[in-house]
Amino acid sequence: QLQLVESGGGLVQPGGSLRLSCAASGFTLDYRAIGWFRQAPGKEREGVLCISSSGGYKNYADSVKGRFTVSRDNAKNTVYLQMNSLKPEDTSIYYCAAVTSPADYCSRYVWYEYWGQGTQVTVSS
Repeated sequence: QLQLVESGGGLVQPGGSLRLSCAASGFTLDYRAIGWFRQAPGKEREGVLCISSSGGYKNYADSVKGRFTVSRDNAKNTVYLQMNSLKPEDTSIYYCAAVTSPADYCSRYVWYEYWGQGTQVTVSS
C-alpha cells in the first residue's frame, strides 16, 4: 500500500516549536519532490513549502519564511518540517504530499500525486 504518514503535530504555545515528519511506505521518495500544505477550517489550502528530490532546492511561502525549515533524509524515506516561532495563525492541519520530479526543482502550485492524512497543529496559550 502506497502511503505518506505525517506525525509530530500537537498543541504548542505561541513562540514554541514543533517538528513534523512525513514518512513514505510502499514507495520511495527518491526522484520525488515533497510539498507541505496546510488547511485551517473555513480557509483554502495553502502551499507552505516544498523541497526538491535531492534537497537542493527549497521554496517557502512568505508566511513561514525564516521560521520554517524543510529537510529530507532519503535513506530513511522521510521528510521533516521544523517549525519555530509558531504563531496562532499557524494553527491548521498539515499535510505532506509527493510528486514525481527528478529535476532539482519543486513548486507549491503543481498537482501532487500522493497525500498523507494530515496532522493537527494547534498554537495557543
